[in-house]
Amino acid sequence: MIRALHRWPGLLALALVTVLSLSGAALSVFPAAERIAAPQAEAGMTVATLADRIQGAYPGVEQIRRAPSGRITAYWFDQGTPGAAVIDPATGQGAASADPNQTQRWLTNLHRSLFLGDGGRIATAVGAAAMLVLALSGTMLVARRAGGWRHWFARLRGPLAGRLHVEIARIAVVGLVLSSTTALWMTASTFDLLPGGGVPAMPVGVSGETGFAPGQMLLLAETPVAQLRELTFPYPGDATDVFALKTDKGTGYLDQGTGALLAWTDLSVWERVSETIYMLHTGQGAATLGLVLGLMALGVPAMGVTGVVVWLAGRRGRPRIRGNQSAGRAETILLVGSEGGSTWGFAATLHAALTQAGQSVHTAPMSAFAPERYAAANRIIVLAATYGDGDAPASAKGFLDRLAAADRAPDAPLAVLGFGDRSFPAYCAFAKAVAAAAEAKRWPQLMAIDTIDRQSPQDFARWGGALGDAMGVDLELSHQPVRPVTETLTLVSRRDYGAEVQAPTAILRFALPRVSLWQRFVRAGFARFDAGDLIGILPEGSPVPRFYSLASARRDGFIEIVVKKHPRGLASGQLIALEPGDTVIAFLRRNPGFRPGRGRAPLILIGAGTGIGPLAGFVRGNARQRPVHLFFGMRHPDSDFFYGEELRAWQKEGRLTRLVTAVSRGTRPHYVQDALRGDAAQVAQLVRDGARVMVCGGRDMAAGVADALAEILAPTGLTPAVLKTEGRYVEDVY
Repeated sequence: MIRALHRWPGLLALALVTVLSLSGAALSVFPAAERIAAPQAEAGMTVATLADRIQGAYPGVEQIRRAPSGRITAYWFDQGTPGAAVIDPATGQGAASADPNQTQRWLTNLHRSLFLGDGGRIATAVGAAAMLVLALSGTMLVARRAGGWRHWFARLRGPLAGRLHVEIARIAVVGLVLSSTTALWMTASTFDLLPGGGVPAMPVGVSGETGFAPGQMLLLAETPVAQLRELTFPYPGDATDVFALKTDKGTGYLDQGTGALLAWTDLSVWERVSETIYMLHTGQGAATLGLVLGLMALGVPAMGVTGVVVWLAGRRGRPRIRGNQSAGRAETILLVGSEGGSTWGFAATLHAALTQAGQSVHTAPMSAFAPERYAAANRIIVLAATYGDGDAPASAKGFLDRLAAADRAPDAPLAVLGFGDRSFPAYCAFAKAVAAAAEAKRWPQLMAIDTIDRQSPQDFARWGGALGDAMGVDLELSHQPVRPVTETLTLVSRRDYGAEVQAPTAILRFALPRVSLWQRFVRAGFARFDAGDLIGILPEGSPVPRFYSLASARRDGFIEIVVKKHPRGLASGQLIALEPGDTVIAFLRRNPGFRPGRGRAPLILIGAGTGIGPLAGFVRGNARQRPVHLFFGMRHPDSDFFYGEELRAWQKEGRLTRLVTAVSRGTRPHYVQDALRGDAAQVAQLVRDGARVMVCGGRDMAAGVADALAEILAPTGLTPAVLKTEGRYVEDVY
């Protein structure tokens, strides 16, 4: 547990903590350099003396500041022109420019916020938290490896990378804990998560007189320059204004006519703690400590590199799945193509069942395909998911290229099992591509290609029985899918349609669920979504989710879907029965392939029935008034003209350029593909002008639209297939 707690934050946050540590190490030099370069006040000099000298040199002085390094800066106005300089306390004259060091400012902005404002501050806080977790978990691991706390500096054995990693940690851990803890405190203070300090109220009982010299004021004469932080002079000509003094002890106001102390507030405990923490983190006021912490921070990149080396070595030495046999000795080779990791779960179930059946099994990613290594293999089984529009998933990169480059196919027969979702057009497309490539290579078949829809355990068990028959063994696959992280959504409103045509349909609007700070930072779950993404609803009584296209984006402030009740439909029946205040269990799935894209190119949106949902979301979000042409098919305008009022309003606002409707039930039945043919000339011109076509709805409708567009575009030399290749024709069909 401790090792995992140490490994994953380190791997995930390696780049971030490296940037923070290197920039922090660079910044640690500046306090010491500033201390050396700035003229220092002699011991015992008072603020009264310093103020007199500076006012004598710059009569229009407005403010005097002293940095923790001892550098004194004065700000003044001379005949309406502002000025500033680093002051030599011995003379009160300017000794150097007060302009900020641009390199220091750049490094500070990088270190504090990565140049990203509040989002960057949150990111650096995450980096500090990761560093703290690494330091604490690493401390426990070092103690464990050394044989206890008493043997902290005991001699180590093992590979150089591992020894170097621990040796650096032994020295740097104290500084890393201190730096990360103080960084988290400072972030909390920045976001006002900690109590603030008190400031005395502006005094009202001023004398109304002016002209009392700062050098004669008792409090200033009693305050050493070493305690000064800031002295602000009253505004010239304003008898009601006062001197404001800030020191290491507190804040107060002095009468400009009498020099009397009008109000004073000591520093609070929180202020003193916060200032101490600021000093410990930045080295301001403790230059030597800052340099020491900076040197310790330089250990982070070294530990990062050696840590990755150690992790990779361990990863290579450990099998991915328990009981994994070597590729050269295994009877069954199990190759996995997975994007999000779920297919690996099925692979683990299959591996365990085959092992229990007496088989020796080697499981590996498809990207590690090496037929020359499978000397003892009697069969090769491929479990392949699909990414996007038929692409190879992450762990299958290069498989098809390696197969194509091979002199011949392996002798061991092949079985291909695809994983996907039938609601997507490219259902199991990569698995089908693998099967087609194997057939072209004349790879012998153990079984015909089969598919698993929506991670169905029942489909997997059925396929497992067929595989067992083909192998001549008893094989029972009982897979428990990992349930996605879900949220509870509360219905806030509903609009009902379709009663007149016996097709109950509703536009359901749910409240946004509460999102954690971490989810906002990583944009996980419902912290970020767009129209066209999918929401998975887990109906009561079934572990299999049903997916619906979102008609809203996060910026709209709600979650909206369009649902039609299907006969014997478990999810749709439960959704249609919801009343405001009722809840459902749901999760979000990205759908990056169904997006309007950027730019000003026209959009041709085509949908029928509930397919209007994401298209309405695109129109709603078209604040930049991109040309949008919507073709919408419905049964009857009195029963299922979804978003009718909104569409007319969006036309007036310029979000929707043109709306063309097609009514399929009436005296003259008219379908959306007929509407396209009736507007063929303009549709063809829009496509020639670079328009993007987006289709959403049932499969039959989508097929009819594709046929209609093929006819319309034939004179132009374009086809739907060509547009798909160019990324200008996308579908979301079910």
